[in-house]
Amino acid sequence: MTDPTPPRNRLAHAALAAAGIIWGTPFLFAKIALDELPVGHMLLYRFVIGSIAFVPVAWATWRPIPRADWPLLTSAAVLGVPVQFLVQFEGLARTTVSHASLMIAALPILLAAGAARFTGERLARQDWVSLAVATVGAVLIGGASGGDGGRGATRLGDALVLLSLFATVAWILITKRLTQRHDAAVVSIATIWLGTALLAAWTLAADGLPAIHLRTGTWLALVAQGVLATAGATLLWNWGITGVPAGRAGVYTNLEPIVGATLGVTVLGEALAAPAIVGGVLVLAGAALVALRPAPEAAVRPHDPRGHRPLRLHDERSYPQAENTSTVPGCAAWSAAHPGMTRHSAVTGRPRRPRASAPWPAPSW
Repeated sequence: MTDPTPPRNRLAHAALAAAGIIWGTPFLFAKIALDELPVGHMLLYRFVIGSIAFVPVAWATWRPIPRADWPLLTSAAVLGVPVQFLVQFEGLARTTVSHASLMIAALPILLAAGAARFTGERLARQDWVSLAVATVGAVLIGGASGGDGGRGATRLGDALVLLSLFATVAWILITKRLTQRHDAAVVSIATIWLGTALLAAWTLAADGLPAIHLRTGTWLALVAQGVLATAGATLLWNWGITGVPAGRAGVYTNLEPIVGATLGVTVLGEALAAPAIVGGVLVLAGAALVALRPAPEAAVRPHDPRGHRPLRLHDERSYPQAENTSTVPGCAAWSAAHPGMTRHSAVTGRPRRPRASAPWPAPSW
């Protein structure tokens, strides 16, 4: 018995899972770096280092992106780097870890809704169940967090974290559209380089030049963020979503709190409550439900009985008012001999050639 999941699909799920795990490490590294740097300067160092890490990949894979796609690329860069990260980290500075985790746990559901709204993706019932299970797990992890350090949550902080998730969803969907036209590595590099330039312009104008005399531990934390979280995870994610629908890919973002909680316990010596452990199990279960579900079988297109190339039949919903071909002279016998191929012209009685449709509708934003 053969495995119903294609190898390419399994590798795509593995890449998304790896990206979700790596994106959980910056919480530990950021805690170290923020002892000496403000949010803007920490992010600037992170993305500059990440941009440098992209150079060897760019040397081997770079292909110019056509000018027609520059608006999409610019949108992905603006939303994916300065907007997403500045807004989210400024929100985290104004709220508690528990509240921020609750906000971030909403990302898979927002991504699924965004994919259904803007790209026409349809999620099966099992996908919605897995998303719900993983989201409940992330909420349990966030609710189990304790210790505000004397700083309480604010409505502004919670709102900023939630607002940043809309930028994240838009960045993922735009990037998926670009990676269907261009190499995933090229899209990743172009997005990060352009986004870093925009982040640098904003940070230098708002906070001035960053400090350069930093502790060795701070520099190591910044390098780890740039190489692992910015370069490595972005390449893995953008390659993975070329083989997985965006709505289903969102469940892997919930691996992030598991990694953060594990590092907190093992490295920082934090206590992990029972609800957090249960939540971690649910997050992994949700990811497994998505990854292990067999890919849908490809539809078989009927062939023209006269030996011509396969007919590209359009979706039935595209013809809500199709004529009854059995009433057209000369068509009834042909229709009876060729079941399932009854689209005819009421004028000529000849088969009507369906028009091909674009695989990706243009986004509404």
